[in-house]
Amino acid sequence: MKQFLCVVSLAALLCYASSCKRADKAADEKGAEPAIIVDTAISADGVPISYEVRGRGEPALVFIHGWCCDRSYWKEQLPHFAKKYEVVAIDLAGHGGSGLNRKKWTMEAFGKDVVAVVNKLSLEQVILVGHSLGGPVILEAGSMMPKCVIGLIGVDTLDDFEGKYSQEFINNFFAGIRGNFVEYTKNFVRPMFTPNSNPMLIERIVTDMSSAPPEAGIGALEAFFNFVNNDMTQVLRELKMPITCINSDRNPPNIKTNQRYAPSFKAKIMSGVGHFVMLEDPETFNRLLDETIQEFVQMTESR
Repeated sequence: MKQFLCVVSLAALLCYASSCKRADKAADEKGAEPAIIVDTAISADGVPISYEVRGRGEPALVFIHGWCCDRSYWKEQLPHFAKKYEVVAIDLAGHGGSGLNRKKWTMEAFGKDVVAVVNKLSLEQVILVGHSLGGPVILEAGSMMPKCVIGLIGVDTLDDFEGKYSQEFINNFFAGIRGNFVEYTKNFVRPMFTPNSNPMLIERIVTDMSSAPPEAGIGALEAFFNFVNNDMTQVLRELKMPITCINSDRNPPNIKTNQRYAPSFKAKIMSGVGHFVMLEDPETFNRLLDETIQEFVQMTESR
């Protein structure tokens, strides 16, 4: 009986996989959006990591959100790029649908969240795209997967590889955010926009980020400050793949400094937008992202 059930289950699984392929093919022929698959991978420390996948095609694009955000912040990119590539959007531990049971918050642990998803999907050629806090995350993840990652794209992040935070600043920052996480986060996020930013978008993001679990938000920031002050330049020395940033003109990268650690480092600047460039001007951002992807592909093919 058990053998029979196993055979039936296997047959059902094969039938389901076949029907998914037929559905994807039909969707492609009709020009419809590719189907969305939501699943979970287990990170190195046992935390379940939620992610979604859609589309087909190499390289796979793996999107990593910023601090106190989640994979929905890529909503203007995923359907667009899924027409040509396999796209994956991850909720880092403590964010979105992923687990909160992380005992030690480090940038290395966040990097392993990405590795867990890439390994589960058996992706062979990958470009990592990371917004804000996701910038350091893709550096860590890239250093762990040098054979499959062909390029790193930072989004309003990684502006100065030699930038450091004083201990006084860090102490004052954590005193404020531990005192009242919700209000401090709201006051921290609002200046990230321009006077011309969409008020509804501002309120939605401010409310969303300030509603994040404080333990994850504070833990992630501790990981960020520690990485920037102590680990980033060492990780950069281990990276061989190209790095390009798409940043707001309010946060332009120090190209000369960054090229000391990543000689191929490039920056593309967007004007008139704040920190959430991919949501504030998705048309321009998607064009620059597509352009950067093509540059990475050409570099890979020329090797």
